[in-house]
Amino acid sequence: MMRTRPLKVALLGCGVVGTEVARIMTTHADDLAARIGAPVELAGVAVRRPDKVREGIDPALVTTDATALVKRGDLDVVVEVIGGIEPARTLITTAFEHGASVVSANKALLAQDGAALHAVAEEHGRDLYYEAAVAGAIPLIRPLRESLAGDKVNRVLGIVNGTTNFILDAMDSTGAGYQEALDEATALGYAEADPTADVEGFDAAAKAAILAGIAFHTRVRLDDVYREGMTEVTAADFASAKEMGCTIKLLAICERAADGGSVTARVHPAMIPLTHPLASVRGAYNAVFVESDAAGQLMFYGPGAGGSPTASAVLGDLVAVCRNRLSNATGPGESAYAALPVSSMGEVVTRYHISLDVADKPGVLAQVATVFAEHGVSIDTVRQQGKDGEASLVVVTHRASDASLTGTVEALRKLDTVRGVASIMRVEGE
Repeated sequence: MMRTRPLKVALLGCGVVGTEVARIMTTHADDLAARIGAPVELAGVAVRRPDKVREGIDPALVTTDATALVKRGDLDVVVEVIGGIEPARTLITTAFEHGASVVSANKALLAQDGAALHAVAEEHGRDLYYEAAVAGAIPLIRPLRESLAGDKVNRVLGIVNGTTNFILDAMDSTGAGYQEALDEATALGYAEADPTADVEGFDAAAKAAILAGIAFHTRVRLDDVYREGMTEVTAADFASAKEMGCTIKLLAICERAADGGSVTARVHPAMIPLTHPLASVRGAYNAVFVESDAAGQLMFYGPGAGGSPTASAVLGDLVAVCRNRLSNATGPGESAYAALPVSSMGEVVTRYHISLDVADKPGVLAQVATVFAEHGVSIDTVRQQGKDGEASLVVVTHRASDASLTGTVEALRKLDTVRGVASIMRVEGE
């Protein structure tokens, strides 16, 4: 039997995502009520610009006083889609204190203060759901937190930023340089006017922190994630990748150490084989590859951003939280029982592709190989091309630690025959 008294929902933020959430709540009201077991009522919308026309939203619901809205005391759920750290953190905490559960899409806040927010939610017996914070419409948080709760996840490898994937895909398919591809992404609306958060890896790093924390039952904060942007990736890097049967993607990689005693989380450009499923992810799409003991290899794919995809994830959480309210229960909270240490990037072991500018004369290869050997880095393949006294030397290593590779490169720079290090890129996905 359906309850007739509606569940009251407040919306913090009414931009692209918030507007779409409100629209779906209105147009799909009957379906949502049937799925939840009670009607859902939009009880208030907090915005910064109240005079802006918002189609489909009753102006009487609009307020600029978000604090007063979350303090009402009669709200069942607060949906936060304003982003940033403050005032979002204070508003979410206040919502818990005044009896509301929270659905959020705020990856930056959750990566920085997720543990503290979970603690407040638990203290007040409320839910904190955030499927929309990572990879838009792609169901990822709930499968990791619930579907794989009985399994041991060892690795999460993914493309979690559509802007960077669009740019790198354009560079790969057309031969364009970075700036040209960025300009195209901006013109098409895939990149913001200031793309720093995307192209420098900040957005992906926040998502990696959230994914690692859930996958490994360990608190992983944004500061624990190694981050390297993609602005230095060149057309020459793609040419080298193609010669190896690879392409280049900006990856978020969360791994459990081989001995199970620690975890790492990192974001950086990497070459991946064309045979790997992530290599075929095109345009602004996202995909995440999960490896676990029992389930094996799983891949989650779909649109990772945009108003409608993100709103889909928000509404999914809203339905789950509302069902919990009706049954006077809460869903899964933070699981950090493993409390594994987070290793530094220097301890990460992977393959490397190093391109060197060297003098074109006898003995150069022997000198370079000696440096690699002295630092315990084994060489897999070497390719050398020379002309008019100058040459390029491309070295692909076997697996080595980041620390040993760093020492190797520092020693190479000291050789008189090495003119410079053109590029260094990790090779993943094998």
